[in-house]
Parts: sequence; structure tokens; C-alpha cells
Amino acid sequence: QVQLVESGGGSVQAGDSLRLSCEASGRTFSSYAMGWFRQAPGKEREFVAAIRRIGGTTYYADSVKGRFTISRDNAKNTLYLQMNSLKPEDTAVYHCAASPLGPSTQSGTYHYWGQGTQVTVSS
Repeated sequence: QVQLVESGGGSVQAGDSLRLSCEASGRTFSSYAMGWFRQAPGKEREFVAAIRRIGGTTYYADSVKGRFTISRDNAKNTLYLQMNSLKPEDTAVYHCAASPLGPSTQSGTYHYWGQGTQVTVSS
């Protein structure tokens, strides 16, 4: 089992940047593909980005491609999401998630989830 704790959220203006972190504890972090998902009020949870166990190949939702960057530091057991050029539509609770399978856009393939961190972007 792995425990995940997100941090780095906050309230910003459109065009600003934020970096989210997700610290993992428990089983070996590098055993898991990792993903970021978000859920806005009244909407379903949606995929944001994912990364392979050892890093390298990354995957993004079209809505964030070119603005967000997912990365991981397996030595620090930490996943990151660098968010640039933020828009009001990026407002949501952001969750990190761990999958013993490969990286996926499907939330059902992720076995472990963090509690989330709120990101609010005002225009």
C-alpha cells in the first residue's frame, strides 16, 4: 500500500503558475505509475496527466497540453505537476494517484489516491 499527500494548491490569477507536489510513503514509489486527476464542483473527475514508473514518457489531457508538466523524483518519493498559464477553467481539486499497472487516463486503474489540493484560478 502507498499513502499519498498532495500540497501546493492555492488561489491565483489567470496566467499565473503553481507547482503541485504529491509525497508518497509506504511501498516503493518507483513501483507505481502515477497520475494527476482533477474534479471541479458539479463535474466528474477528469484525467490531467500521467507518467511511467521510471519517468520518461508522459501523457496529458488535451486541455492542459503545453501548459502543464508532470514529473517525478523517485529518490524523493515525490510526484510534481507544474502548471503554467493557468485559466479559470483549471479550477478544481487536484488529486494524485498511483497505479501498479501502466500509466492510464482511466481513474479505475489507479489503486491509491490522495485527498487532493484545491486550485482556484480567478480571471
